[in-house]
Amino acid sequence: MSGASVAVPSPTGKTPVSAITGAYAIQLWAIAGAEITKLRHDPIELVSRAIQPVLWLVLFGQVMGRVRGMTTGAISYKDFLAPGILAQSVLFAAIFYGIAAIWERDLGILQRYLVSPAPRSALIAGKAISAAVRGLVQAFIVYLIALVIGIDLSLNPLHILGAAGFVALGSGLFSTFSLIMACLVKTRERFMGIGQVLTMPIFFASNAIYPIDLMPHWLQIVSQINPLTYQVDALRALMLRGAESSIGLLTDFTVLAAITVCLTTIAARLYPRMGT
Repeated sequence: MSGASVAVPSPTGKTPVSAITGAYAIQLWAIAGAEITKLRHDPIELVSRAIQPVLWLVLFGQVMGRVRGMTTGAISYKDFLAPGILAQSVLFAAIFYGIAAIWERDLGILQRYLVSPAPRSALIAGKAISAAVRGLVQAFIVYLIALVIGIDLSLNPLHILGAAGFVALGSGLFSTFSLIMACLVKTRERFMGIGQVLTMPIFFASNAIYPIDLMPHWLQIVSQINPLTYQVDALRALMLRGAESSIGLLTDFTVLAAITVCLTTIAARLYPRMGT
């Protein structure tokens, strides 16, 4: 007898849950792997994205740190800014992720995905995972920059892992949102225009570069429904030594995870329409 395993149907005639889960994981990894391969073939993109965090941390951080009234509690403004710039890097990389889906449609790759047996949710989740990998590379770059310029980072391994988890979650959230935009607008020109319009309000209507307490009341309300606020809050608590979450890490995770699940469900329904 050969040592190869043979799938045995269950007595009820139904496919075992473990087989379904395993097949889904394989499909998920196939999509994510294809996207990650693209990243390996274009590392210059990641290097070029490192320039923006340097400019924000070195130039913007130095200037705004001298502004009177910019109170950030017990931590310096430069330290306060670092998690916000990491979240910004993740946002800017992920929010334009959907343009790749438009390219795939134009090149005929999307049609190959759609005729595959992979569930639509696996296609979306696979792309979200690849976006998370991009986000983690961005996080590594920002951490290095922060160490070089003297940001008071927490090097607790659990804190670093937690920050990586929130970076991955935020990348998945905003890349999925980007895919939804791509499904709706369907052209590169419109997508780029809408993406540029949305990134600045999302960034500035959050706690990334100034405390929520300094905002006017109406902007505080907007900030509370902005997912970037929850990502920044978590990153600030995990990245900086002695910092604490003003919202609560569990709340941050719950909000981001819930939004990601909702966006994935919507994107899975809209994604097949891109091929039409």
